[in-house]
Amino acid sequence: MANWIETLTGSIEQKKQYKQQQARLEALAEPYRSAAKAFARYFMYYGGITDGDTLIKMGGDHVDLWEQAAADQTPIREIVGDDPVEFAESFAQAYTAKRWIDKERARLTKAIDDLA
Repeated sequence: MANWIETLTGSIEQKKQYKQQQARLEALAEPYRSAAKAFARYFMYYGGITDGDTLIKMGGDHVDLWEQAAADQTPIREIVGDDPVEFAESFAQAYTAKRWIDKERARLTKAIDDLA
């Protein structure tokens, strides 16, 4: 029974891991919690990753980064540099997986090929 449910909703194990990651983010001291949450939000919009395993790996690495930074009391700008957007996009691009835009790129290419 779990197989058809997971087909519709995604992996139950991944959902558990995601919730654990969110709890770890919430447990961070300020200002690390706010910074980590801001980046997590950006990743959801920018990343477009459709592979659950990759999303879980990236989320875990993201939380690990901020937990270590908080433990070491590393200044946020020392982590992200002068351009937080560049940092976020470089971080997300390090995780290769299918993205929503891949489907649209293929659809656009096919549409134009069909016209030629």
